[in-house]
Amino acid sequence: MDALFYAFVVFLFAAAVLAIEGMYLWWVGSHGAAARRVARRLQLMSGAPARGSERISILKQRSYSGNAGIDRFLHRFPLAQRIDALLVQAGATRTVAQFLAWSAACMLGAALLSLAWPLPAPVQAAAAALGLLLPWLLLRRMRQRRLVRIEQQLPDAADFIARSLRAGHSFGNVLQIVGSELAEPLGGEFRIAREQINYGVPVNEALHAMAARIPLTDLRYLVIAVLIQRESGGNLAEILGNIGAIIRARLKLVAHVRVLSAEGRLSALILTILPFVVLALMLATNPQYVSLLWTDPQGQRMLGFGLAMIVVGIVWLRRIIRIRI
Repeated sequence: MDALFYAFVVFLFAAAVLAIEGMYLWWVGSHGAAARRVARRLQLMSGAPARGSERISILKQRSYSGNAGIDRFLHRFPLAQRIDALLVQAGATRTVAQFLAWSAACMLGAALLSLAWPLPAPVQAAAAALGLLLPWLLLRRMRQRRLVRIEQQLPDAADFIARSLRAGHSFGNVLQIVGSELAEPLGGEFRIAREQINYGVPVNEALHAMAARIPLTDLRYLVIAVLIQRESGGNLAEILGNIGAIIRARLKLVAHVRVLSAEGRLSALILTILPFVVLALMLATNPQYVSLLWTDPQGQRMLGFGLAMIVVGIVWLRRIIRIRI
């Protein structure tokens, strides 16, 4: 009986592992990067419109909400415009209204969670403010990662455009080829610029709009070189080749600097999380001792002063370890 039971357990475990592996292989085969590349190739060979064209709108004013009244209301505030620009730069598909609703939900959740602890009102207000800022911080992190990926793709894009121009393609065809061949997210941005030109937007405005969606200095150099060549002439392929070499050299220097500053960044991370880890350990071991920080008036002043100094230290450490190149 025991042997049958153990055999059943072994076969059940093997079946679960095989099922998980089969689901993973199905997902990679149908939604993975290789599958997307094959689908894009087949789409180009069949002459179908490229994916991502549905993101283009003939309207110059983006919609901030699905509701017309809320959309008109949000367009009155400059903050909504900044949020929309951040959403575009991060590549997010949410609208401004959805982002604001998500921020309000996080603030409400943080406030309700802080009410479960006997914390003073300033700490509860700080927790609610942190919940409100959490979606904003996550969106900025998403934007930063996307910009880093685009920055790594820029040298290959510059070389690709230069080779296409040397092969005799026009600039419009070059945009279409680059948008089709390059991987996301830079390929999608070139497709957007191409679709805007097809809708009748001048080339200069389409390139300026792409530079606004991707606030990178290297991309601005590329756009400026294209615009100057279109007005004054010159060998654009050679210029773009030189720009690609400069971008590669700068990225190599950035990687070298990051390696040299890795110890400082790790020390800054440890110093940032150390007070909160110590506070959590003290709460777990001796909560009555730590509770004086928010039950006693003197402790509340000490807690407020300590949080302010921690914020100042975090900002100062970020300025030290952040080296611009």
